[in-house]
Amino acid sequence: MASRRGPDQQPPGPQRRIMRTQTAGNIGEAMLDSEVVPSSLVEIAPILRVANEVEARNPRVAYLCRFYAFEKAHRLDPTSSGRGVRQFKTALLQRLERENETTLVGKQKSDAREMQNFYRLYYEQYIKKLQSAADKADRAQLTKAYQTAAVLFEVLKAVNLSESVEVSDEILEAHTEVAEKTQIYVPYNILPLDPDSANQAIMKYPEIQASVSALRNIRGLPWPKNHEKKVNEDILDWLQAMFGFQRDNVANQREHLILLLANVHIRQLPKPDQQPKLDDRALTEVMKKLFKNYTKWCKFLGRKRSLWLPTIQQEVQQRKLLYMGLYLLIWGEAANLRFMPECLCYIYHHMAFELYGMLAGNVSPMTGEFIKPAYGGEDEAFLRKVVTPIYETIAKEARRSKGGKYKHSDWRNYDDLNEYFWSVDCFKLGWPMRADADFFSQPPEKLQVDKSEDRKPITGDRWTGKINFVEIRSFWHIFRSFDRMWSFFILCLQAMIIIAWNGNGDLSSISEGDTFKKVLSIFITAAILKLAQAVLDIMLSWKARRMMSYHVKLRYILKAISAAVWVIVMPVTYAYSWKNPPGFAQTIRSWFGNGSSSPSLFILAVFIYLSPNILNVLLFLFPIVRRYLERSNYKIVTLMMWWSQPRLYVGRGMHESSVSLFKYTMFWVLLIVAKLAFSFYIEIKPLVVPTKEIMEVPIHTFKWHEFFPRAKNNIGVVVALWAPIILVYFMDTQIWYAIFSTIFGGIYGAFRRLGEIPSNKGKEAARFAQLWNKIITSFREEDLISNRERNLLLVPYWADPDLDLIQWPPFLLASKIPIAVDMAKDCNRKDRELKKKLDADNYMKCAVRECYASCKSIINNLVQGDREKVVINDIFTKVDEHIEKDDLIKELNMSDLPSLYEQFVELIECLSRNNKDEKDRVVIILLNMLEVMTRDIMEDPLPSLLDSNHGGSYGKHEGMTPLDQQYQYFGALNFPVQPETEAWKEKIRRLSLLLTVKESAMDVPSNLEARRRISFFSNSLFMDMPAAPKVRNMLSYSVLTPYYTEAVLFSINALELENEDGVSILFYLQKIFPDEWTNFLERVNSSEEELRGTGELQEELRLWASYRGQTLTKTVRGMMYYRKALELQAFLDMAKDKDLMKGYKDVESNIEEDSKNERSLWAQCQAIADMKFTYVVSCQQYGIHKRSGDARAKDILRLMTTYPSLRVAYIDEVEVTSNDKSKKTIQKVYYSVLVKAASPKSIDSSNPVQNLDEVIYKIKLPGPAILGEGKPENQNHAIIFTRGEGLQTIDMNQDNYMEEAFKMRNLLEEFLKTHGVRPPTILGLREHIFTGSVSSLAWFMSNQETSFVTIGQRLLANPLKVRFHYGHPDVFDRLFHLTRGGVSKASKIINLSEDIFAGFNSTLREGNVTHHEYIQVGKGRDVGLNQISMFEAKIANGNGEQTISRDIYRLGHRFDFFRMLSCYFTTTGFYFSTLITVLIVYIFLYGRLYLVLSGLEEGLSNHPAIRDNKPLQVALASQSFVQIGLLMALPMMMEIGLERGFRNALIDFILMQLQLAPVFFTFSLGTRTHYYGRTLLHGGAEYRSTGRGFVVFHAKFADNYRLYSRSHFVKGIELMILLLVYHIFGHSYRGVVAYVFITISIWFMVGTWLFAPFLFNPSGFEWQKILDDWTDWNKWISNRGGIGVLPEKSWESWWDKEHDHLRYSGMRGRITEIVLSVRFFIYQYGLVYHLNITKNTQNFLVYGASWVVILLILFVMKAVSVGRRRFSANFQLVFRMIKGLIFITFIAILITLIAVPGMTFRDIIVCILAFMPTGWGMLLIAQACKPVVVRAGLWSSVKTLARGYEIVMGLLLFIPVAFLAWFPFVSEFQTRMLFNQAFSRGLQISRILGGQRKDRADHTSRNKE
Repeated sequence: MASRRGPDQQPPGPQRRIMRTQTAGNIGEAMLDSEVVPSSLVEIAPILRVANEVEARNPRVAYLCRFYAFEKAHRLDPTSSGRGVRQFKTALLQRLERENETTLVGKQKSDAREMQNFYRLYYEQYIKKLQSAADKADRAQLTKAYQTAAVLFEVLKAVNLSESVEVSDEILEAHTEVAEKTQIYVPYNILPLDPDSANQAIMKYPEIQASVSALRNIRGLPWPKNHEKKVNEDILDWLQAMFGFQRDNVANQREHLILLLANVHIRQLPKPDQQPKLDDRALTEVMKKLFKNYTKWCKFLGRKRSLWLPTIQQEVQQRKLLYMGLYLLIWGEAANLRFMPECLCYIYHHMAFELYGMLAGNVSPMTGEFIKPAYGGEDEAFLRKVVTPIYETIAKEARRSKGGKYKHSDWRNYDDLNEYFWSVDCFKLGWPMRADADFFSQPPEKLQVDKSEDRKPITGDRWTGKINFVEIRSFWHIFRSFDRMWSFFILCLQAMIIIAWNGNGDLSSISEGDTFKKVLSIFITAAILKLAQAVLDIMLSWKARRMMSYHVKLRYILKAISAAVWVIVMPVTYAYSWKNPPGFAQTIRSWFGNGSSSPSLFILAVFIYLSPNILNVLLFLFPIVRRYLERSNYKIVTLMMWWSQPRLYVGRGMHESSVSLFKYTMFWVLLIVAKLAFSFYIEIKPLVVPTKEIMEVPIHTFKWHEFFPRAKNNIGVVVALWAPIILVYFMDTQIWYAIFSTIFGGIYGAFRRLGEIPSNKGKEAARFAQLWNKIITSFREEDLISNRERNLLLVPYWADPDLDLIQWPPFLLASKIPIAVDMAKDCNRKDRELKKKLDADNYMKCAVRECYASCKSIINNLVQGDREKVVINDIFTKVDEHIEKDDLIKELNMSDLPSLYEQFVELIECLSRNNKDEKDRVVIILLNMLEVMTRDIMEDPLPSLLDSNHGGSYGKHEGMTPLDQQYQYFGALNFPVQPETEAWKEKIRRLSLLLTVKESAMDVPSNLEARRRISFFSNSLFMDMPAAPKVRNMLSYSVLTPYYTEAVLFSINALELENEDGVSILFYLQKIFPDEWTNFLERVNSSEEELRGTGELQEELRLWASYRGQTLTKTVRGMMYYRKALELQAFLDMAKDKDLMKGYKDVESNIEEDSKNERSLWAQCQAIADMKFTYVVSCQQYGIHKRSGDARAKDILRLMTTYPSLRVAYIDEVEVTSNDKSKKTIQKVYYSVLVKAASPKSIDSSNPVQNLDEVIYKIKLPGPAILGEGKPENQNHAIIFTRGEGLQTIDMNQDNYMEEAFKMRNLLEEFLKTHGVRPPTILGLREHIFTGSVSSLAWFMSNQETSFVTIGQRLLANPLKVRFHYGHPDVFDRLFHLTRGGVSKASKIINLSEDIFAGFNSTLREGNVTHHEYIQVGKGRDVGLNQISMFEAKIANGNGEQTISRDIYRLGHRFDFFRMLSCYFTTTGFYFSTLITVLIVYIFLYGRLYLVLSGLEEGLSNHPAIRDNKPLQVALASQSFVQIGLLMALPMMMEIGLERGFRNALIDFILMQLQLAPVFFTFSLGTRTHYYGRTLLHGGAEYRSTGRGFVVFHAKFADNYRLYSRSHFVKGIELMILLLVYHIFGHSYRGVVAYVFITISIWFMVGTWLFAPFLFNPSGFEWQKILDDWTDWNKWISNRGGIGVLPEKSWESWWDKEHDHLRYSGMRGRITEIVLSVRFFIYQYGLVYHLNITKNTQNFLVYGASWVVILLILFVMKAVSVGRRRFSANFQLVFRMIKGLIFITFIAILITLIAVPGMTFRDIIVCILAFMPTGWGMLLIAQACKPVVVRAGLWSSVKTLARGYEIVMGLLLFIPVAFLAWFPFVSEFQTRMLFNQAFSRGLQISRILGGQRKDRADHTSRNKE
């Protein structure tokens, strides 16, 4: 994987230097001091951690700890032989010297006293204080405190010893307790299993308690004699004691098993009683899944299972747990053996047998003692004695592969080694395993690899060789794997040609007797094809013969013999079936004697020949019978099936249900009928008549020396005409597949969208509101929406009991109230009109109702006075009565409603401020409202208001009432509102929005991504998905992400670093995501300038940018949404009505208090999320990064701290000194380690917070984990730390969304449903490509990818039933795959596309892969042409390797005919069709070259077959259909049409054409063809790291040349020469239309292949860049190579690397290369006869003379080169004179030739066109025969010639680009085309540059001021 280093991420160098300099971030130097420790001194890291922890409190104690660490380091590695140890010790010593001086100042006590006092203080203050801890955080603190105390005691002891002071008893007592507790309190992963943690929330769940107590049932187990009892021992401890498993492996699998059983137990219905007893059904279910593969293996090999259960019922559960525990412990420690599931079955089989023997108390017949395990129970026995020997065999084979470069047939990969255990012979290995067994033996090593690289390796006598299958590089694999398909197409072609050739050429003519008989000759062809298949099988399986069983060998031989017999029988009986036999039949009869004809004999032969096929058809129609027969292990059935296919462990019973079978059969029948009809009527039939005529035209004059002048029927012309047509016939099924998949996929997609949203009322609405708000909040956190948009989108968190109605998000109700008020004002008491309008707009109705209800509730809450309450109640009662009677508008005067509305708005504003100074104003507002309501709107007086004056006492007496007795209306107000709860604030905020937002908010959210996500989420709720169970009952699952060295988090330096155009990543992101940048600034409440101010804001900025790249941080944030979603859903499941009404936000806001209380709702939500979800990131290099102080390690640690439930697995390399005292060697030991963030709270709040990790499990490995492909090995080492029943594999360039995370419960339910015959084993998900907005190329790529992951995979899953695993959002059935080889395959190179092999493996092992479209995951793709090309190259390489793999061969043979077609056209067939597409162009042009140069074209120039060949035009049109990417465009348009409407699809399509999408697709075609073809011929496939950055940089000309020289430029120039020759000498196509049809697409291809890299290169046409590129290219081409010189630095190094694949290619590949190179000699042969100078002679001597000229030129070049070496130093003048003389001679010869024989300028051009290809052909042959050429001493001359060719090619490409760069508008056009997606995203580079420079200028001027 790509390593993207930011500028501040220095490569690992000397340890100390990094430690001193890399102190960025909040982790500081402290972290580095304790973490940057050489691996051989890893034991002192805890001591240094403690030193850092106590430093603030007591510097002297910290010094003593460090001093002790130094001494311990010296003991561990006295000679400093470990890597980096000497530097580390020196640096530590320097620090100690400094600290000793500072800490001695003011010292009063001795060091021993100081230490004792500190230890006592620490024990009293921390440990005692924390011992009563209940919650999770305090438990973590206590664990840490015990570990610290243990270290302090160790230091104390050492100090006391050095000062000869006794340790006091009090401290010894304390230490005894600490030592005990340290053993118990260890860091845990999910379940704290120590005795003191029983009160933690997760441990209180009855299902967990049941599983734990079942495991702790150790009654009756025979422990070893010397075993020490421990607290809470369980079954796994016993297994560890007996078999020698590692302690951490046992701890890991204990938690794994408990969680697995608990999660299955909780789903058993009906519920057993709630006592903690494990349900037997749960146990049986897990056991069945875990041992399904083992059981099948035992049956296959005819052995009894080692799963004997006792007769006593009470012991059954214990026994089952023992068996399961044993299997998981084997699996957990098996390391690379996990890729070999049947090898694990073999190990388990024997160990379980020993287990049974020990429990049954069996006595060994040999020794008379009780049975003991063969590999005893001492520590690490299992690893050392069982795993390591097998691992070493794998490692030796991997080393022999030379990094996968060697031929696959010369070494055994994982599959070969695993398949050894598919035969009964594997039991010869014995138990204990025999060290001299065949399995372990290696062939003798080859001597002098390079010298004898062509010789085959000597195979050792004992080496088992390949097993069952040999991966040989050959195109024949395509025929061998899919022979039924090729035979079908060949026979159809033959039949169609026969029908078209005979009679009138119509289909009806088949009924004529003779034509029908001729058609029957296809059975002869069928027999020949069968023989070819049988011979191929023998040839390609030859190297597997040693391990092949006798039955398989016999079958191969009999198949070949029977095929050979049929090849004789068929033609003979056919010949005798004719009365008047045609030519072919006549010949055969003349050999066998002219007997009487007997048609019935041939019919009988055909019937017998077809009988197996008839049986196959019957089995095909009844798949259930076929499935039964294939799975059966009965001898008679095996014998029956033996002939049809060899008995294999995998690939049996894969057939689907009858319904599925009918669906995909119909698909293919319709497709094949369409394809054959098209081929017959459009391509074959119209060509027959012209062909017949051409065959009759006699031609005797040739333009060249014709070797076969007497050849009949112009056979050469016929071949040249028919070859492209036949190739198109074999390729165009791919086009028909694209058309049909578009139609069917579209129909399926349209039907998938049907569904219902269940109606939500009451509590359901409250629940959905919490989910919806969580989604909207996540949008805000991601900066997709602004604060205003968030407020408009949120619905109330707190359900209001006063409002009995659904509260819609305000954006739906925005502007409805102002409009409704205006409508009411103008209604003039006509209510019918108003009602009609309200009924038409449901949202308006809701807004009005909600506003009225809220108004009522608010005023009732505000008004406290009794009198006012009466008045208010009267008003509301009156209004309610009118509403009920439906006469509100008639009875009330609505024209004054606006003034009431204005007053109410003012009131709401006051309430939102809630300021006590405004109380008087509120009173006045309320009085105004009352007046408007009673005087203007309500015309009847209110009785309660008659007494409405202030005191109501006027007129009663004349005196003045004192002020304090005056009654003030609305005097008693609840204002400012108390209590002002969150619910109240939200209510006021919402009402304010409803009342004041005047404009429509239908454009909310404005961000396109937010709109897309909301619309997809809403749409998906209508789709058909399973109902979600409660979180506690759902399936548990894990997510696993492999990570290597990519970016974790962009650094500030990396973001601000400008490229040569002055564009930084940050600036680029601001321009691509302008709205998100604005939202970000609003969220952090800061301006752009202030962002650099504080560390916190810089962190926010780094995160903002990283979330828009393809970084690990983005992926982790996305995946942790799963956990957040589960916590919320668990809350909704468990919350009582009261909690629900308060809302989730309330629970979230009280986390601090709740986390202390394990019974709290929040703690329970957390516990359930822990049980159901685990996220492991496998950071392979984390340990190395941490020790070298790499910034990536700090960023990963920061992620762990941010997400406490995140786990990081890594491979730790520790250097240890060997125990052999005689030679102190350092050896590396490897561990699989799982870490989490240590508790971040510091024990002493005055201390700085230390962010550190802590090790949970550390499992030793038998050796380096990476033996094969890196990514699958990385996944494999971490898979043991995952939990649950589902496993989602996620790449580190993926993303996830909050709203999608909520649907995970529904998705996992699919595992419990049956899809077809069997439940799914892989759930496929759709992806959204989030990098589409970066550039036009990224947009094409994302559209292409989107159509594949939606419409493409939808069709593959259903109806075609051939979806595999293509990428990483898929969810695996974890138990199914962990017992069947894992989630990917890892053999070097052959499994380059590791993920698809997981799909193949799953399908072959009777799995089922489905596809679900109601959930999506984000995915990043490559965004620049070079990145995309490297990605395409990797995929094409991978497909080349798939083609020769056993998996494809088995699928091709084990699928039925139609499913096999689906499999072919959707995997390797797509790439082979692409190859044929390019081949068509070559075949066509070389055919034309032959016709033109031989003169045949001129001879036939008036013939319609040559002049106006319609079928040929159709064939080439088909080719260009594929070439320009229309195959991709069809499904793409259909999917865009389905999701966004067909108008949008059309607009997108047109825009893509305008942005030159056809150029991109034509270019990709070249990439795929080159790498696929080369991989099949020579190998050379490799993982290509594409980098995942933003492409805002200009690629240099030399970079482009290196990348595309062989794949595009050479081929483009070859096609250009062919077209030029054709143009100069061709006569036939002078008609414009025909010329355009035939050659325009080829010219387009040439132009694209030569210039697309420059067209799609940012700043590709800028003059200054062009000049820099030229200088750079000159430097590169002239640099000499040599050892250690990189290909990027020197042409020679690159050239050597470029044909490196030929070194390992083998004889077959080289011969093919030489044969293909011969084509370059045709030009010279043909063109020399067309020179004016040769005077039309056809003598062969002309050709001979041309070779003399070439040899002369080469001799002169060699002489000059030798002369340069020998004389240029000493005889410079002479040498220059000789060179001048040669030049003058050359000019003289040229002038003579022009003057005497009449050579023309055209002749010079023709000579160049003739001789250049010849030279290139010679170069290619020389490269293929390198060893011979080197021995002949000619290699340097070859190199010189090659350099000359490269310079010419470079100039050919460079001159047009430089010419275009003169014109400024070209650069402008290119910029707009590349970066301004559809002219709408506002990213115009010119503006960017201008803006950037302006900003810089402003900034500098400000600085000056």
